[in-house]
Amino acid sequence: MALKFQYNKTFLHQLGKELRVRENALPTLQAKESALRFEVKKAKQEVRELEAEYAKRNAAIEATYRLWGEFPKNLVTVEKVHMGVRKVAGVKAPVLEGVSFTIEPYSMVSMPSWVPAGVTIIKELAVLVIKREIAEKKMLLLEYTRRKTTQKVNLYEKVQIPAYRESIRKIKRYLEDDENLAKSSQKILKVRIAEAEAAA
Repeated sequence: MALKFQYNKTFLHQLGKELRVRENALPTLQAKESALRFEVKKAKQEVRELEAEYAKRNAAIEATYRLWGEFPKNLVTVEKVHMGVRKVAGVKAPVLEGVSFTIEPYSMVSMPSWVPAGVTIIKELAVLVIKREIAEKKMLLLEYTRRKTTQKVNLYEKVQIPAYRESIRKIKRYLEDDENLAKSSQKILKVRIAEAEAAA
């Protein structure tokens, strides 16, 4: 990254300030990246666990698959998903606070005796599916933020901080050379003045 600068003390101070800002921000960004990496790992594990739980529950009801043909359609519907927000490693992540269901009235006499148990099973499966979707959204959000944070860490660590240091070094070297040149010119001028006075 080529920084645009001028060879003067104003730019030297300005670049020094900007370098300090980046050097001070870098440890915080690295800590955030580390925390996000850990949270992404946890979120992936949570998604896998919810998928495994759903598969296990689904496999358990497969034995009674033929009975589900008798189950009334639209008996149980999701009315509302109650969502919240929780900060995870500085990122606002969605959290499931609850699920409201609507259960259509049905006759206990005309329906098979297992229908109330079926309602419970359907509600549990629906909650699992919703939890998994939310966990996946959280995981994707955390992963996106982690990637952006990693890019910023790399930008600071590998590009900007070295570029600022190099620019500061160049300005300092130029100013030192300029100062040495001025001192040399003054010495030469003093010697010439002294020689001229001695000759006069």
